[in-house]
Amino acid sequence: MSIEDRAPSAHAVAREQHATTGQPRTGQWRYDLITERWWWSPETYRIHGFEPHEVVPTTDLVLAHKHPDDREQFRQIMEAAKVSGDPFHSVHRIMNARGRERVITLVGQGRRHIDTGEVMELMGYFVDTTAPVCERAETMAGDHIRAAAAHRGTIEQAKGILSVTHGLTIDEAFEVLRATSNQHNVPVRELAARLINLGRILPLDEHRRHCVDEFLRNPL
Repeated sequence: MSIEDRAPSAHAVAREQHATTGQPRTGQWRYDLITERWWWSPETYRIHGFEPHEVVPTTDLVLAHKHPDDREQFRQIMEAAKVSGDPFHSVHRIMNARGRERVITLVGQGRRHIDTGEVMELMGYFVDTTAPVCERAETMAGDHIRAAAAHRGTIEQAKGILSVTHGLTIDEAFEVLRATSNQHNVPVRELAARLINLGRILPLDEHRRHCVDEFLRNPL
């Protein structure tokens, strides 16, 4: 069964999901390799920022809306599909007719001539995945920010220990941590965590500095 055979029911489901649940907008497309004519469903026009049938889709128009950094990769994928007819996909950015950047997932496959086996048509779906991609990026950014804050807290505590035991400034203490990290190939945050654990059992006498020096010589 080809994509074209499956398209009507899949498209109806996608439109219903978008209307009721805010799922990614999905549109159909076909590209006739013999006539070089494109066909877009109404939703594909909307993904590109047009009203249905507002423009005539052409290869030049399709390429013009690809993000400049993604255009060549998309072109190569389509050229390969024209030859092989195999299923293919691409995740890339477009600039729609309103000048807004969208993240698009394209899936497709070829249709061959029943007698010659020549690839005559490419067909598939455009899926606007901008919202899920942005949500994922925001979640990852939040995770990175929280992790960075936790790491900074650990490193600040370790710098404080060195400042007390060795009479160093905060900047000097960080340089000691960084030098030790490079020498022993241990990440600074991991080295700092180990030093904090050591700090919990350091003696309260003149031997504190000696214990920290021993740790810095061999933190593994």
